[in-house]
Amino acid sequence: MKILLIGGTGTISMAITQKLLENGHEVYLVNRGNRNAGLAAQLSDGSWNRPKEIRVDIADENEAAKQLDGLVFDAAADFIAFKKGQLERDYRLFRGKIKQFIFISSAAAYQKPVLDYRITESTPQANPYWAYARDKIACEEYLRGLYQDEGFPITIVRPSHTFDERSVPVGIHGKCGSWQVLKRMMEGKPVIIHGDGTSLWTMTHNSDFAAGFIGLLGNSHALGQAVQIMSPESMTWNQIYGVIADELGVALHAVHISSEFLAAAGGNLYDFTGSLLGDKANSVVFDVEKLRRLVPSWMPQKTMDEGLRETVRHVKNTPALHHEDPEFDAWCDKVIEKRKAVLDSLGKA
Repeated sequence: MKILLIGGTGTISMAITQKLLENGHEVYLVNRGNRNAGLAAQLSDGSWNRPKEIRVDIADENEAAKQLDGLVFDAAADFIAFKKGQLERDYRLFRGKIKQFIFISSAAAYQKPVLDYRITESTPQANPYWAYARDKIACEEYLRGLYQDEGFPITIVRPSHTFDERSVPVGIHGKCGSWQVLKRMMEGKPVIIHGDGTSLWTMTHNSDFAAGFIGLLGNSHALGQAVQIMSPESMTWNQIYGVIADELGVALHAVHISSEFLAAAGGNLYDFTGSLLGDKANSVVFDVEKLRRLVPSWMPQKTMDEGLRETVRHVKNTPALHHEDPEFDAWCDKVIEKRKAVLDSLGKA
Protein backbone atom coordinates (compact mmCIF):
# COMPACT_ATOMS: atom_id res chain seq x y z
CA MET A 1 0.00 0.00 0.00
CA LYS A 2 0.94 3.63 -0.39
CA ILE A 3 0.70 5.17 3.07
CA LEU A 4 1.29 8.68 4.39
CA LEU A 5 2.08 9.31 8.05
CA ILE A 6 1.98 12.78 9.55
CA GLY A 7 4.68 12.50 12.20
CA GLY A 8 5.80 8.90 12.00
CA THR A 9 8.75 9.03 14.41
CA GLY A 10 7.12 9.45 17.82
CA THR A 11 6.59 6.94 20.63
CA ILE A 12 3.47 5.48 19.05
CA SER A 13 4.36 5.84 15.38
CA MET A 14 8.05 4.88 15.13
CA ALA A 15 7.34 1.14 15.35
CA ILE A 16 4.54 1.51 12.79
CA THR A 17 6.83 3.22 10.29
CA GLN A 18 9.52 0.57 10.70
CA LYS A 19 7.07 -2.34 10.41
CA LEU A 20 5.44 -0.88 7.29
CA LEU A 21 8.87 -0.57 5.68
CA GLU A 22 9.70 -4.17 6.61
CA ASN A 23 6.44 -5.31 5.04
CA GLY A 24 7.37 -3.60 1.78
CA HIS A 25 4.83 -0.79 1.81
CA GLU A 26 5.52 2.59 0.21
CA VAL A 27 5.72 4.97 3.16
CA TYR A 28 5.65 8.77 3.04
CA LEU A 29 6.56 10.75 6.17
CA VAL A 30 5.36 14.31 6.58
CA ASN A 31 7.53 15.91 9.25
CA ARG A 32 10.55 18.16 9.71
CA GLY A 33 13.00 15.29 9.24
CA ASN A 34 14.59 15.60 12.68
CA ARG A 35 14.27 11.91 13.59
CA ASN A 36 14.04 10.14 10.23
CA ALA A 37 17.67 9.00 10.12
CA GLY A 38 18.10 5.23 10.23
CA LEU A 39 14.54 4.38 9.26
CA ALA A 40 14.96 1.64 6.66
CA ALA A 41 14.32 -2.07 6.13
CA GLN A 42 16.09 -4.63 3.99
CA LEU A 43 13.65 -6.66 1.93
CA SER A 44 13.92 -10.31 0.93
CA ASP A 45 15.40 -9.39 -2.47
CA GLY A 46 18.25 -7.54 -0.76
CA SER A 47 16.98 -4.06 -1.58
CA TRP A 48 16.39 -1.41 1.04
CA ASN A 49 12.99 0.14 1.65
CA ARG A 50 13.26 3.68 2.99
CA PRO A 51 10.53 6.21 3.67
CA LYS A 52 9.94 9.03 1.24
CA GLU A 53 10.30 12.29 3.15
CA ILE A 54 8.07 15.31 2.71
CA ARG A 55 9.90 17.81 4.88
CA VAL A 56 7.37 20.42 5.82
CA ASP A 57 5.69 21.77 8.91
CA ILE A 58 2.17 20.44 8.39
CA ALA A 59 0.89 23.58 10.15
CA ASP A 60 2.01 25.50 7.05
CA GLU A 61 -0.99 24.39 5.04
CA ASN A 62 -0.09 26.24 1.84
CA GLU A 63 3.38 24.74 1.67
CA ALA A 64 2.07 21.31 2.62
CA ALA A 65 -0.53 21.51 -0.15
CA LYS A 66 2.19 22.33 -2.67
CA GLN A 67 4.32 19.36 -1.67
CA LEU A 68 1.35 16.97 -1.60
CA ASP A 69 -0.04 18.17 -4.92
CA GLY A 70 -0.78 15.28 -7.27
CA LEU A 71 -0.20 12.56 -4.67
CA VAL A 72 -2.88 10.02 -3.72
CA PHE A 73 -2.68 7.42 -0.95
CA ASP A 74 -4.36 4.25 0.19
CA ALA A 75 -4.27 5.61 3.73
CA ALA A 76 -3.13 8.66 5.66
CA ALA A 77 -2.72 8.86 9.43
CA ASP A 78 -2.20 11.90 11.64
CA PHE A 79 -0.25 11.15 14.84
CA ILE A 80 0.19 14.77 15.96
CA ALA A 81 -3.30 16.28 15.68
CA PHE A 82 -4.72 17.39 19.01
CA LYS A 83 -7.32 19.99 18.05
CA LYS A 84 -10.27 20.17 15.70
CA GLY A 85 -8.67 22.91 13.59
CA GLN A 86 -5.79 20.59 12.73
CA LEU A 87 -8.21 17.98 11.42
CA GLU A 88 -10.07 20.61 9.42
CA ARG A 89 -6.72 21.30 7.75
CA ASP A 90 -6.16 17.56 7.13
CA TYR A 91 -9.61 17.31 5.55
CA ARG A 92 -8.81 20.12 3.15
CA LEU A 93 -5.46 18.54 2.28
CA PHE A 94 -6.66 14.96 1.76
CA ARG A 95 -10.28 15.13 0.64
CA GLY A 96 -10.62 12.99 -2.50
CA LYS A 97 -6.98 11.82 -2.28
CA ILE A 98 -7.18 8.95 0.22
CA LYS A 99 -9.15 5.75 0.76
CA GLN A 100 -8.78 5.89 4.56
CA PHE A 101 -7.91 8.56 7.12
CA ILE A 102 -6.80 7.40 10.56
CA PHE A 103 -6.91 9.75 13.53
CA ILE A 104 -5.02 8.91 16.72
CA SER A 105 -7.35 9.81 19.57
CA SER A 106 -6.88 8.74 23.20
CA ALA A 107 -8.41 6.50 25.83
CA ALA A 108 -8.15 9.55 28.11
CA ALA A 109 -11.29 10.79 26.38
CA TYR A 110 -13.42 8.19 28.14
CA GLN A 111 -15.71 9.26 30.94
CA LYS A 112 -13.97 10.34 34.16
CA PRO A 113 -14.56 9.41 36.85
CA VAL A 114 -15.19 5.96 35.43
CA LEU A 115 -18.58 4.38 36.06
CA ASP A 116 -17.45 0.93 35.00
CA TYR A 117 -13.83 -0.17 35.21
CA ARG A 118 -14.14 -2.19 31.96
CA ILE A 119 -13.79 0.14 29.00
CA THR A 120 -15.18 -0.55 25.53
CA GLU A 121 -15.47 1.63 22.44
CA SER A 122 -19.05 2.45 23.46
CA THR A 123 -18.06 3.82 26.88
CA PRO A 124 -19.24 7.47 27.05
CA GLN A 125 -16.68 10.20 26.45
CA ALA A 126 -16.47 13.03 28.99
CA ASN A 127 -13.48 14.35 30.89
CA PRO A 128 -13.96 17.53 32.95
CA TYR A 129 -10.41 17.29 34.34
CA TRP A 130 -8.29 17.47 31.19
CA ALA A 131 -8.47 19.87 28.24
CA TYR A 132 -6.32 17.47 26.19
CA ALA A 133 -9.00 14.79 26.47
CA ARG A 134 -11.82 17.22 25.67
CA ASP A 135 -9.95 18.36 22.55
CA LYS A 136 -9.65 14.75 21.42
CA ILE A 137 -13.39 14.30 21.94
CA ALA A 138 -14.09 17.36 19.79
CA CYS A 139 -11.79 15.95 17.09
CA GLU A 140 -13.67 12.66 17.08
CA GLU A 141 -17.04 14.39 16.86
CA TYR A 142 -15.85 16.44 13.88
CA LEU A 143 -14.61 13.37 12.01
CA ARG A 144 -17.77 11.37 12.71
CA GLY A 145 -19.74 14.24 11.23
CA LEU A 146 -17.66 14.10 8.05
CA TYR A 147 -18.20 10.36 7.77
CA GLN A 148 -21.95 10.62 8.37
CA ASP A 149 -22.51 13.61 6.10
CA GLU A 150 -20.34 12.74 3.12
CA GLY A 151 -18.62 9.42 3.71
CA PHE A 152 -15.13 10.79 4.39
CA PRO A 153 -13.36 7.47 5.11
CA ILE A 154 -12.29 7.77 8.74
CA THR A 155 -11.01 5.30 11.29
CA ILE A 156 -10.51 6.50 14.87
CA VAL A 157 -7.86 4.74 16.95
CA ARG A 158 -7.79 5.05 20.73
CA PRO A 159 -4.52 4.08 22.41
CA SER A 160 -3.95 4.06 26.13
CA HIS A 161 -0.50 4.40 27.73
CA THR A 162 1.88 3.39 24.91
CA PHE A 163 5.64 3.27 25.47
CA ASP A 164 8.87 2.37 23.71
CA GLU A 165 12.49 1.76 24.70
CA ARG A 166 13.27 5.46 25.07
CA SER A 167 11.30 6.25 28.24
CA VAL A 168 10.09 4.18 31.19
CA PRO A 169 6.35 4.67 31.77
CA VAL A 170 5.64 5.94 35.29
CA GLY A 171 2.68 7.58 37.00
CA ILE A 172 4.17 11.03 37.45
CA HIS A 173 7.34 12.66 36.20
CA GLY A 174 8.74 16.09 35.45
CA LYS A 175 9.25 17.99 32.23
CA CYS A 176 12.35 15.97 31.28
CA GLY A 177 10.72 12.55 31.34
CA SER A 178 11.03 9.53 33.59
CA TRP A 179 14.80 9.28 34.12
CA GLN A 180 14.74 11.32 37.33
CA VAL A 181 12.30 8.81 38.86
CA LEU A 182 14.70 5.96 38.07
CA LYS A 183 17.59 8.01 39.43
CA ARG A 184 15.74 8.54 42.70
CA MET A 185 15.20 4.79 42.96
CA MET A 186 18.89 4.05 42.36
CA GLU A 187 19.90 6.65 44.94
CA GLY A 188 17.63 5.08 47.54
CA LYS A 189 15.31 8.09 47.66
CA PRO A 190 11.56 7.76 48.23
CA VAL A 191 9.46 7.63 45.08
CA ILE A 192 5.92 9.01 44.87
CA ILE A 193 3.10 6.67 43.79
CA HIS A 194 -0.29 8.29 43.37
CA GLY A 195 -3.14 7.04 45.53
CA ASP A 196 -2.57 3.79 47.39
CA GLY A 197 -1.02 2.20 44.31
CA THR A 198 -3.72 -0.44 43.95
CA SER A 199 -5.61 1.04 40.98
CA LEU A 200 -5.26 -0.95 37.74
CA TRP A 201 -3.46 0.43 34.71
CA THR A 202 -2.65 -0.75 31.21
CA MET A 203 0.59 -0.10 29.33
CA THR A 204 1.25 -1.20 25.77
CA HIS A 205 4.58 -1.58 24.02
CA ASN A 206 4.62 0.33 20.75
CA SER A 207 5.51 -2.81 18.78
CA ASP A 208 2.22 -4.41 19.86
CA PHE A 209 0.31 -1.23 19.11
CA ALA A 210 1.90 -1.17 15.65
CA ALA A 211 0.69 -4.68 14.85
CA GLY A 212 -2.91 -3.74 15.65
CA PHE A 213 -2.69 -0.44 13.81
CA ILE A 214 -1.28 -1.98 10.64
CA GLY A 215 -4.08 -4.54 10.67
CA LEU A 216 -6.58 -1.67 10.36
CA LEU A 217 -4.87 -0.16 7.30
CA GLY A 218 -6.87 -0.88 4.20
CA ASN A 219 -9.40 -2.76 6.31
CA SER A 220 -12.84 -1.88 4.91
CA HIS A 221 -14.53 -3.08 8.09
CA ALA A 222 -12.65 -0.41 10.06
CA LEU A 223 -14.13 2.51 8.11
CA GLY A 224 -16.37 4.69 10.24
CA GLN A 225 -15.25 2.83 13.35
CA ALA A 226 -13.50 3.74 16.58
CA VAL A 227 -11.10 1.03 17.72
CA GLN A 228 -9.11 0.60 20.92
CA ILE A 229 -5.55 -0.66 20.54
CA MET A 230 -3.84 -1.62 23.77
CA SER A 231 -2.79 -4.61 25.80
CA PRO A 232 -5.62 -6.60 27.39
CA GLU A 233 -3.41 -6.92 30.47
CA SER A 234 -3.54 -4.74 33.60
CA MET A 235 -1.24 -4.22 36.58
CA THR A 236 -1.50 -2.14 39.71
CA TRP A 237 0.77 0.87 40.03
CA ASN A 238 2.47 -0.83 42.98
CA GLN A 239 3.29 -3.76 40.69
CA ILE A 240 4.52 -1.45 37.93
CA TYR A 241 6.92 0.43 40.21
CA GLY A 242 7.94 -2.86 41.82
CA VAL A 243 8.97 -4.28 38.42
CA ILE A 244 10.98 -1.14 37.63
CA ALA A 245 12.82 -1.24 40.96
CA ASP A 246 13.46 -4.97 40.65
CA GLU A 247 14.99 -4.55 37.19
CA LEU A 248 17.18 -1.74 38.55
CA GLY A 249 18.25 -4.08 41.34
CA VAL A 250 17.19 -1.75 44.13
CA ALA A 251 14.61 -1.66 46.89
CA LEU A 252 11.50 0.41 46.23
CA HIS A 253 10.86 3.09 48.84
CA ALA A 254 7.33 4.06 47.88
CA VAL A 255 5.48 7.02 49.31
CA HIS A 256 1.77 6.95 48.57
CA ILE A 257 0.13 10.35 48.16
CA SER A 258 -3.44 11.00 47.05
CA SER A 259 -3.95 12.19 43.49
CA GLU A 260 -5.93 15.18 44.77
CA PHE A 261 -2.99 16.22 46.96
CA LEU A 262 -0.55 15.83 44.04
CA ALA A 263 -2.82 17.78 41.71
CA ALA A 264 -2.93 20.67 44.17
CA ALA A 265 0.81 20.50 44.82
CA GLY A 266 1.57 20.58 41.10
CA GLY A 267 0.29 24.13 40.93
CA ASN A 268 1.40 25.97 37.82
CA LEU A 269 4.46 23.74 37.49
CA TYR A 270 2.85 20.37 36.68
CA ASP A 271 -0.64 19.54 35.41
CA PHE A 272 -1.36 16.48 37.51
CA THR A 273 -5.05 17.35 37.60
CA GLY A 274 -5.36 16.23 33.99
CA SER A 275 -2.87 13.39 33.94
CA LEU A 276 -3.98 11.90 37.27
CA LEU A 277 -7.60 12.80 38.04
CA GLY A 278 -8.41 12.83 34.33
CA ASP A 279 -6.50 9.65 33.56
CA LYS A 280 -4.08 7.57 35.64
CA ALA A 281 -5.85 7.77 39.01
CA ASN A 282 -8.70 5.70 37.59
CA SER A 283 -8.70 1.91 37.43
CA VAL A 284 -9.15 0.81 33.84
CA VAL A 285 -9.38 -2.54 32.08
CA PHE A 286 -9.80 -2.35 28.32
CA ASP A 287 -11.90 -4.70 26.23
CA VAL A 288 -10.09 -5.32 22.92
CA GLU A 289 -12.56 -7.76 21.38
CA LYS A 290 -13.43 -5.31 18.61
CA LEU A 291 -9.79 -5.12 17.54
CA ARG A 292 -9.55 -8.90 17.61
CA ARG A 293 -12.59 -9.18 15.35
CA LEU A 294 -11.16 -6.66 12.89
CA VAL A 295 -7.60 -8.04 13.03
CA PRO A 296 -7.87 -11.75 13.90
CA SER A 297 -4.10 -12.25 13.73
CA TRP A 298 -3.40 -9.59 16.36
CA MET A 299 -1.90 -10.87 19.59
CA PRO A 300 0.38 -8.86 21.92
CA GLN A 301 3.90 -10.25 21.96
CA LYS A 302 5.17 -8.48 25.08
CA THR A 303 3.68 -8.69 28.52
CA MET A 304 3.72 -5.50 30.55
CA ASP A 305 6.42 -7.01 32.75
CA GLU A 306 8.63 -7.89 29.75
CA GLY A 307 8.18 -4.52 28.07
CA LEU A 308 8.91 -2.61 31.27
CA ARG A 309 12.06 -4.60 31.99
CA GLU A 310 13.40 -4.20 28.44
CA THR A 311 12.82 -0.45 28.58
CA VAL A 312 14.40 -0.06 32.02
CA ARG A 313 17.51 -1.92 30.84
CA HIS A 314 17.76 0.17 27.67
CA VAL A 315 17.30 3.49 29.44
CA LYS A 316 19.71 2.58 32.24
CA ASN A 317 22.40 1.58 29.72
CA THR A 318 21.92 4.55 27.37
CA PRO A 319 23.50 7.74 28.81
CA ALA A 320 21.91 9.86 26.06
CA LEU A 321 18.53 9.11 27.68
CA HIS A 322 19.61 10.24 31.15
CA HIS A 323 17.84 13.59 31.20
CA GLU A 324 18.46 15.12 34.60
CA ASP A 325 15.57 17.03 36.16
CA PRO A 326 16.67 18.72 39.41
CA GLU A 327 13.48 20.80 39.46
CA PHE A 328 11.28 17.70 39.62
CA ASP A 329 13.64 16.05 42.09
CA ALA A 330 13.34 19.01 44.45
CA TRP A 331 9.56 19.09 43.95
CA CYS A 332 9.31 15.43 45.00
CA ASP A 333 11.29 16.09 48.17
CA LYS A 334 9.13 19.11 48.98
CA VAL A 335 5.86 17.25 48.46
CA ILE A 336 6.99 14.25 50.49
CA GLU A 337 8.00 16.57 53.31
CA LYS A 338 4.59 18.30 53.14
CA ARG A 339 2.87 14.94 53.39
CA LYS A 340 4.97 14.03 56.41
CA ALA A 341 4.12 17.32 58.09
CA VAL A 342 0.40 16.72 57.54
CA LEU A 343 0.60 13.21 58.98
CA ASP A 344 2.63 14.46 61.94
CA SER A 345 0.05 17.13 62.68
CA LEU A 346 -2.75 14.57 62.53
CA GLY A 347 -0.87 12.34 64.89
CA LYS A 348 -0.39 15.14 67.40
CA ALA A 349 -4.05 16.09 67.15
